[in-house]
Amino acid sequence: MRKILIIGIGAGNPEHITIQAINALNQADVLFIPNKGAEKEGLQQLRLNICERYIKDRDYRLVDFKTPERGQDPVDYKATVHDWHSRIEENYRNLFVEELGADECGAFLIWGDPTLYDSTLRIVAKIKAKGAIAFDYEVIPGISSVQALAARHRIPLNRIGDAIHITTGRKLAAEGWPENADSVVVLLDGEQAFKKIDGQDIEIYWGAYVGTADEIVVSGPLPEVRDKIDALRSEARDKIGWIMDAYLLRKSAAKA
Repeated sequence: MRKILIIGIGAGNPEHITIQAINALNQADVLFIPNKGAEKEGLQQLRLNICERYIKDRDYRLVDFKTPERGQDPVDYKATVHDWHSRIEENYRNLFVEELGADECGAFLIWGDPTLYDSTLRIVAKIKAKGAIAFDYEVIPGISSVQALAARHRIPLNRIGDAIHITTGRKLAAEGWPENADSVVVLLDGEQAFKKIDGQDIEIYWGAYVGTADEIVVSGPLPEVRDKIDALRSEARDKIGWIMDAYLLRKSAAKA
């Protein structure tokens, strides 16, 4: 039976790879590598570097595949995402049939952890549930950008006895500071929602490309560093062509 491995490969540092992930890579006959165009070649190359570094004494095939563009309908975001996932699902189904033998093992290399704001697991589960293709799948956890961010800033994510709220930039911009939240982790923020938050008594711990050679980190009171972060983010995106960042917002200790 075909088998699919969904492997978390960490936040960008090749040494984030776990022993379990290395063992999984060495089971794969086919590695599915997304091709997101010239501006994101660096992401593709990092995946290839991981394969070259950790796969030993085993022949494997690399299969590039195009990732469909997501629509930008601001009115119905969820419908837009569902349509996008449906097109990705069709791509994956074709990959499993055309590129994977009946008894072969294929693998996706997922940035960070496959269970946190990544849809590969969700899409693969839908394909299996429909039953048209016989396969099994396994999920290998990875170090997430959230973990890497906190480690880089040398901070715990939570205060003693308090919860952590994890959200997206879109949700933060639309709904504001979550009710009763003390520590808020923000991912997928293309619009820098932190600029719209009343920064009084809020600290920010921000990082981009954490774990890579291009890493940038900034922390401090939000009113004092938000413009600096905005400028650094814009400059890095123009230079590199893409950006992956995350941040933690936290009420100042005196106000918590």
